[in-house]
Amino acid sequence: MYIAMNRFKIRLGSEQEFIDIWKNRETYLDTVTGFQSFNLLQGASNDEYTLFASHSVWDSRQAFEGWTQSEQFRKAHANARGNKEIYLGAPNFEGFESCL
Repeated sequence: MYIAMNRFKIRLGSEQEFIDIWKNRETYLDTVTGFQSFNLLQGASNDEYTLFASHSVWDSRQAFEGWTQSEQFRKAHANARGNKEIYLGAPNFEGFESCL
């Protein structure tokens, strides 16, 4: 099993806009071999931002890497540069392989 996470710092007051972006976008994940599940997680807020994380579970690291090189990935991320004003910096990627 492989877990892929991106952490996003979202400007205060833009939380619902960020959630709506994810709700309304086509991810194509259900068409990719090795994909298991996806969650968008909302974390704590501070004086500057609210922390969010995208969390996807894959059969293997190879399955996830296949997704990142696929046409489905390109289509799902085609408009990723839009709404830049709600983000405080680029997302921070973290990948984890199951060890137990």
